[in-house]
Amino acid sequence: MSADLAFEYLTKWYSIVFGAALIYGIARYIKIQLVGRKHGCEEPPFLPDAKWTAIPIMIRVVKAKNEGQLVDLAQSFMTSDRRTTHVYLGPAKIILTVDPENIKTMLATQFNDYALGFRHTHLAPLLGDGIFTLDGEGWKHSRSMLRPQFAREQVAHVKALEPHLQVLAKHIRLNKGKTFDLQELFFKLTLDTSTEFLFGESVYSLYDSSIGLTPPTDFPGRSEFADAFNTSQKYLGTRAYLQFFYWVVQNREFYQCNAKVHKVAQYYVKRALNFTPDELEKASADGYIFLYELVKQTRDPVVLQDQLLNIMVAGRDTTAGLLSFTMFELARNPDVFEKLKQEIYEHFGKGDESRVEDITFESLKRCEYLKFVLNEALRLYPSVPLNFRVSTKDTVLPNGGGKDGTKPVFVGKGSTVAYTVYCTHRDEKYYGKDANVFRPERWANLNKLGWAYLPFNGGPRICLGQQFALTEASYVIVRLAQNFPNLVSKDDRPYPPAKSVHLTMCHQDGVFVELS
Repeated sequence: MSADLAFEYLTKWYSIVFGAALIYGIARYIKIQLVGRKHGCEEPPFLPDAKWTAIPIMIRVVKAKNEGQLVDLAQSFMTSDRRTTHVYLGPAKIILTVDPENIKTMLATQFNDYALGFRHTHLAPLLGDGIFTLDGEGWKHSRSMLRPQFAREQVAHVKALEPHLQVLAKHIRLNKGKTFDLQELFFKLTLDTSTEFLFGESVYSLYDSSIGLTPPTDFPGRSEFADAFNTSQKYLGTRAYLQFFYWVVQNREFYQCNAKVHKVAQYYVKRALNFTPDELEKASADGYIFLYELVKQTRDPVVLQDQLLNIMVAGRDTTAGLLSFTMFELARNPDVFEKLKQEIYEHFGKGDESRVEDITFESLKRCEYLKFVLNEALRLYPSVPLNFRVSTKDTVLPNGGGKDGTKPVFVGKGSTVAYTVYCTHRDEKYYGKDANVFRPERWANLNKLGWAYLPFNGGPRICLGQQFALTEASYVIVRLAQNFPNLVSKDDRPYPPAKSVHLTMCHQDGVFVELS
């Protein structure tokens, strides 16, 4: 082919491609205008300080995340008259909202209009295919496998927590009269309880030489598991917030930590797969063990590993975060702690006269002020403060458009909608002028909040383990108050505290207290 013919050929193809793109663009524009007019849509305001791309904003987001100020940055973007805003990340539109009606639309009433978007790609290096990473049938299948773990009769088995609580108490007594990080111990506690309940055998991270205890069982990688799991999640969180720029977050440490976590998960999987059917039944005779029931459904070690790690995130991190933030605020508010102790002592006794046998799922639910305290901790510090969905079709959010934010908002197919319940939970419209203050008493008069209070997500993807987490947190707080009535904050850092936001939220630098 001569050069002239080649040039003519390419020119024709470029013209066809350009023409097709132009026609598609015009058709797309017309469709957007028609849908927008049909529903009365108007654009929400631009994110403050946003440029023609969101790159400067993304740099601020990563910087704030590293400094523990990510959710506070998000709160600074929103005002009483700006609860929905938007920005462009390259050609992609990202809508940010704290409006309860918009959140309800995404998570419930128009659930099928939204999906997880890039989440599988963000989280798969550690979590693979599971309830946190999948949409559609894969998600439904994962959820059906997990549901029995959180049945009410399983939640009622609080007595299994007591041996782990006793080990935690040994560490606290070791620090009597000294300042120590309570959050670090909570993460080890919930790691131990969740591995026992979910995997059939605890990883025993609280057992160490400082309290004269060695793990009843040991295996390669056990002692590195907790730190590796934490580090991997830090990377996953950054990947998620960078959206389709996630690929810049992958290095040797990330993959080494993932490998360490997988090694421990594989230990439990191989252990369960080696059981005979009779041994499986005997091992789970005292209660439902998630892994053992899962082995009855599949022998695929990869499926088992992925499901274990997905549920591990829910079983360990959310409860540890809730306990940490609750004790942090109780230490800062001694009057609240005193009131809570009085309720606990009335129901269950204190010190050597503690009636541990009376602490049940049902009796914990009857502790009204304890419920208020946990509600308030979850309001100010929701376990998953930021989340997002990606639209699977052209759709509409009910609020946020126009100058006054009351008009519907058009959401084009493939757009990301980020929702920030951390900000919703601190909105003065729903919680009053003191919305940023820890005041459990507010819950005596808060009614019909609906989607303005969403600590465990909502709609079809509502957290299966919310009662499990609340029961475990309640039990631990009751037992700590019974055994350690003196709680003093030793944190003189600025308030609000720096918060790490990965897949879940916790204190950036720990919870420093004296407890005796």
